[in-house]
Amino acid sequence: MSAKPLFKKMAIIGVGLIGGSLGMAVIRKNMAAEVIGLGRNPGLLELAVEYRSIHRYSTDYSAVSGCDLIIIATPVGTTLGILSDFAPYISPGAIVTDVGSTKAAIVEGSAPVLPEGAVFIGGHPMAGSERDGINGADPYLFENAFYVLTPSPDTPARCIELMTALVEGVGAKPVIMNPAEHDLSVAVVSHLPHMVAATLVNCLFDMPGGEKKSLLAAGGFRDTTRIAAGNPDMWRDIFITNRKCILEALNCFTGRLQEFQKAVEDRDEKTIYELLGRARNLKNGMPARRKGYLPALWEIVVTVPDRPGIIGEMAGTLGRSGINISDIEILRVREGEGGTIRLGFASESEQESAVYLLSQSGIPSKKRL
Repeated sequence: MSAKPLFKKMAIIGVGLIGGSLGMAVIRKNMAAEVIGLGRNPGLLELAVEYRSIHRYSTDYSAVSGCDLIIIATPVGTTLGILSDFAPYISPGAIVTDVGSTKAAIVEGSAPVLPEGAVFIGGHPMAGSERDGINGADPYLFENAFYVLTPSPDTPARCIELMTALVEGVGAKPVIMNPAEHDLSVAVVSHLPHMVAATLVNCLFDMPGGEKKSLLAAGGFRDTTRIAAGNPDMWRDIFITNRKCILEALNCFTGRLQEFQKAVEDRDEKTIYELLGRARNLKNGMPARRKGYLPALWEIVVTVPDRPGIIGEMAGTLGRSGINISDIEILRVREGEGGTIRLGFASESEQESAVYLLSQSGIPSKKRL
């Protein structure tokens, strides 16, 4: 826990999945002496107190007075309206931030609303869950997730440092970007994939016998469409507020899709192979060990029997030798037989030691190159 809180008084407007998770992480790490939740539903706010997402709550925007940090954690389409509503109560020197998936319009629109002396820094934690609301809140939601901050050129360095410390404190990886760069980036890596996932699900059930066909949906379809279960209200606002960038990404995507369609129609084996080969080569050029915002991961694949406690046994074997598992994923499993698990480590030496130790203990393991 922090010896001294980063903030004396923090307000979270909208204590749902993101806001509630932020509050949990902040309180757990003692990064704010007091966390106040604001919203319209006292029942949900009382639940947020019970879950230790906030210390107390109010349904009156005047409660933000005296706060040195105010987080707007509502759907992106409501952000500027809410900011206007509580702006008269913002104290001089306060930092105001949001968690929306669109940044340019929010950053630009905040400038004429904020009182003199207050600072707005756009924020976007790139983490989430299929579960909505405070019931889905998790203090570890942001662990190793990107958390984009979009300060303006004139944002005081002290404010950026405080927000960076907050982001790191909740377990996320801070990334500083300008708002326009952010919006085009997330249009390609987040918004377009969600649109494609939703379209795939709709397409499946538009096909004759779609209900029966859905029974065949295996890992590939489930993984590709998992995000389609997201909150429609939130995603509607995202598609509207980031319309220009999403259309740019969508035009590129549909052009590529039409190219693929024509090759299939023409039975053009050469073009089909080239398109698939290019995608495979580009994807293989994006391994976890590539230099980027997140630290390198050195991975192994483990074949495990189906027995209670096997994951704990593996963790214990590695932990006793001082090896920390940085990432874990169950790849495949067959009840009664076992399956394969991917483990990630922070260094190549840990990767090599893990393979040796697990193999010695009778658990087949191999490096994942």
